[in-house]
Amino acid sequence: MQQEQVIIIGAGPCGMSAAIELQNNGIQPLIIEKGNIVDSIYRYPTHQTFFSSSEKLEIGDVAFVTEKQKPVRNQALAYYRTVAKRKDLRINNFEKVSSIDKQDNLYIVKSFNKDGESKVYSTKFVVIATGYYDQPNPLNIKGEELDKVFHYFKEAHPYFKKNVVVIGGKNSAVDATIELHKAGANVTVLYRGNDYSPSVKPWILPEFVSLIKHKKVQLEFKASVLEITNESVLYEVDGIKKSVPNDFVFAMTGYRPDQEFLKKTGITVDMETGRPNYNEKTMETNIENVYIAGVIAAGYDNNEIFIENGRFHGGLIASSIKEKLL
Repeated sequence: MQQEQVIIIGAGPCGMSAAIELQNNGIQPLIIEKGNIVDSIYRYPTHQTFFSSSEKLEIGDVAFVTEKQKPVRNQALAYYRTVAKRKDLRINNFEKVSSIDKQDNLYIVKSFNKDGESKVYSTKFVVIATGYYDQPNPLNIKGEELDKVFHYFKEAHPYFKKNVVVIGGKNSAVDATIELHKAGANVTVLYRGNDYSPSVKPWILPEFVSLIKHKKVQLEFKASVLEITNESVLYEVDGIKKSVPNDFVFAMTGYRPDQEFLKKTGITVDMETGRPNYNEKTMETNIENVYIAGVIAAGYDNNEIFIENGRFHGGLIASSIKEKLL
């Protein structure tokens, strides 16, 4: 059994930031990451531009310098790789944690790597920084399991001259719609809201509205999707059932934290808000010596914690752990 002082689960920006803050306090944590570093950012659309400016994405006092104020996906990936290398972070990538169990005053962390090999660690402290991007909100309708249905949008080229339905009306849906139109797809947007979402980034909303106004993209407000078939998408608006011919579906319905993993660890979660029970001054949960960092602390509210404020969780965690070790 491998012994560690602190194990961090998740190598996103907030998990990496926590590791650096611990290093600054003389602690060398091990990060266990099921993919590779900043895996969620890697899964962003290839054209993605960040909402935040580059300096607000910085961690570990490593400057993030870009020509334009807001960086794009590839620049962010390169930046966080540089940080991991420069700070010599200990990262076991392509390894997934399966359980955390308390044994006396320690925690037993079990995991398995991409080859299916299991590993077991003992540690005094655990930091959970798993984000939420791996858990798309399901539609819970017939046909959602079809191969033509996606919860992530990467790029638009493969959908040239195809009938594509985008489900949703917030940033990811709007981004996907604009790119799909540029690539020559025939796009229909089905959104359950009554009007354009106020959360859509202000620099992309006018282009989206223009596409709708000039009927280059079809948009149905108050649309409830009923079923997806191989040939069409069935939906309902104000009690009237409709259908649209379809080749591919992008269900951009948002994401949620892996609450079952938190609950299995013993962390209590508010049923209404999805928020874990934790101390905001230390980020320690109701389970002693188990901490959370990043967006997972916000529960269902995806607009509360981002990289720009979640990166500071590491300092709170490091201070708490250091004090306990004195």
